[in-house]
Amino acid sequence: MSQAVLAAGLIVAAQLYVRGNRRLAHRRGRWRQAAFAAALVLIGLALCTPYDRIADRSLAAHMLQHIVLMGFVPPLLMLAAPWTFFWRVLPLRARRRVAPRAMRLRHLISPWPAFLLLNIDLAVWHVPWLYDLTLRSEAVHYLEHATFLFTGTLFWIPILDSPPLHARLNELQAAGFALAGLATGWVLALVLAFAPSPLYPAYASLHHRLFGLSALADQQIAGGLMLAIGAIPLSVAVFVFLYRWLDEAARNAPRHTAASKAKIAIAPVKLANNVVVMPLGKRRGLGNR
Repeated sequence: MSQAVLAAGLIVAAQLYVRGNRRLAHRRGRWRQAAFAAALVLIGLALCTPYDRIADRSLAAHMLQHIVLMGFVPPLLMLAAPWTFFWRVLPLRARRRVAPRAMRLRHLISPWPAFLLLNIDLAVWHVPWLYDLTLRSEAVHYLEHATFLFTGTLFWIPILDSPPLHARLNELQAAGFALAGLATGWVLALVLAFAPSPLYPAYASLHHRLFGLSALADQQIAGGLMLAIGAIPLSVAVFVFLYRWLDEAARNAPRHTAASKAKIAIAPVKLANNVVVMPLGKRRGLGNR
């Protein structure tokens, strides 16, 4: 990607976020600002020209680029919650035109459509002939990166609060959703890691590869990166959501226990010969009447 276009886009995004945050009555927390800064830094590193050149010579490096754009940047953007700032910069007339169309697409942020779009996007772009096309055409390569960012962000919307967007799944459901995302990513990773021969002719035909690796070894490393580094964001999400669910269950348990004991304490006890014995507190209440 052109360094000037990339730098300009990142600078504009940063300025919009900073200015928008200053105008809020309750500013975003510093951790949200740090998440947005980290997302911009990762985008800049993954798409800068020096790294793009390395990715053209190594499938593993190219796969790491995809892992960053699809796996790490989207959750950081969700935590940063920049959507209001980007929306307000549009002219009022444009917002009025875009809003109804955007509402028609709201079903895309539902769990199953978001899940399917991410995995279809991941599978389609890793079809060998299309993957090789991204190396020959810059326009197709940019489109690939844009769809990775888009579908990756859609995937996180149902499970993370990102004002004004709110998670649609509870903690246990979110943990299962993230685990399902992990499993589907592992399928592609295992295919790359255990394929008996190189799958991508564009990399197999290279005469000089990074570190002198063979095409098959390079492909196996790419699969390993998906299994190891690519799994980090969703693995963290699974454990965090499970911890929150267990913590909430532990906090609610004493309330349920106390309520059950209270019901038992005030319940009348029926003995033989249809004699009903009322609890002490209940008898006092009757006596006072």
